[in-house]
Amino acid sequence: MMAKPSHDAHVIGPQFVVPYEINVVVNRCPTGYLEITDIQNNIMFTIRSCNTPLHCQRLMRDGRGTPIAMLRAKNRTAHDRWNVFRGQSNADSDMIFTAAKNNMIQNQTRVNVSLGNKTSHNVTCDFHIEGSWSKRNCAFFSGESSTIIAQMRLAQPPERFMVTISPNVDYAFVVALIGTIDAMKSSGSIKAAGHVAVGIATEAVGAAFGAVRYISGVGPP
Repeated sequence: MMAKPSHDAHVIGPQFVVPYEINVVVNRCPTGYLEITDIQNNIMFTIRSCNTPLHCQRLMRDGRGTPIAMLRAKNRTAHDRWNVFRGQSNADSDMIFTAAKNNMIQNQTRVNVSLGNKTSHNVTCDFHIEGSWSKRNCAFFSGESSTIIAQMRLAQPPERFMVTISPNVDYAFVVALIGTIDAMKSSGSIKAAGHVAVGIATEAVGAAFGAVRYISGVGPP
């Protein structure tokens, strides 16, 4: 059993805190969005892409469709930083937390979380996540401690996984963290695919230019 945190983690709101352990199921739906249910299959939250031409972002709603949090990638950052705001806001005054990878290249997932609008890189993180995201085996820790506030585990089918959340922990906050890490991984895959496509296109253009030079008698291809 997970250790009880030393403090009540009321991050998004006290209405999302219960005095007992809670299990949620995260489902990736065919269209790509995340649907979070309880073990009776009642929808608790959804997280859907709502990108703009300038920002990669996700909107988290509760089961009634009320906006809970806006997850937005911070452009041009070295550590894939995402800012999470209340409702549909993107104002600094409504920032709930910031999440960022501790290294750009990772064999294992490690994401540091700072509450509020903290900009100093020297500030100790308030929470952190470690483990294997691809295997759905990540733990959520309080601060830099070994106190686990939530634990992921793989379910069946592979598009599903379960998260056990400790008593007195804001479960909406944990769901927002899951959505943020999933968005990080998704945007990272898109960026990687884009870089590969650019490389292939560059090679193709170079080859075509060389062929033109050869046909024109300018030089070898």
